[in-house]
Amino acid sequence: MAWLALLMAMAMGGCATTRTDADPMLALLQSRGLAPAASPSADAAGSRLVVAAMSYLDVQYRFGGNSADEGFDCSGFTRHVFAQVLGLQLPRQAADQARRGGLRRVEHDDLLPGDLVFFNTQRRTYSHVGIYIGDGRFVHSPRAGQQVRVEQMSAGYWARRFDGARRAPGV
Repeated sequence: MAWLALLMAMAMGGCATTRTDADPMLALLQSRGLAPAASPSADAAGSRLVVAAMSYLDVQYRFGGNSADEGFDCSGFTRHVFAQVLGLQLPRQAADQARRGGLRRVEHDDLLPGDLVFFNTQRRTYSHVGIYIGDGRFVHSPRAGQQVRVEQMSAGYWARRFDGARRAPGV
């Protein structure tokens, strides 16, 4: 988790980058392997989603929650971040987010930072959602009594429950 603290410190201006031809946050994420180098506009949108999502680490889970002040449930969290960063209004429920028109299906091996990742956590498809941040990790609001946090997608629980991923236009 030390890399998260470093990432957040750098995001808040605690470290200068040597790249002047690109978004400094994008350069930082690329240097950490959290953003690919291929498409600058998509990288920038993905890195903005990741930075925004990470800014809510430790916010309490709250069923039906839609804001940092009241807390988030999983779909309230992703809905809030996507609206804040992209101006994209996602549906309120995780399953509806997975089925929303205009989002592209993404294979597990093709995940990019900023993609929505879906899991079957309640014996039904698309019952949980988070935001992929790169390096096999995602950020989400897990359940009552917990806080927004980062998880490893290869961990047994999450790996067995992965249902798919979606990518918003421009990410």
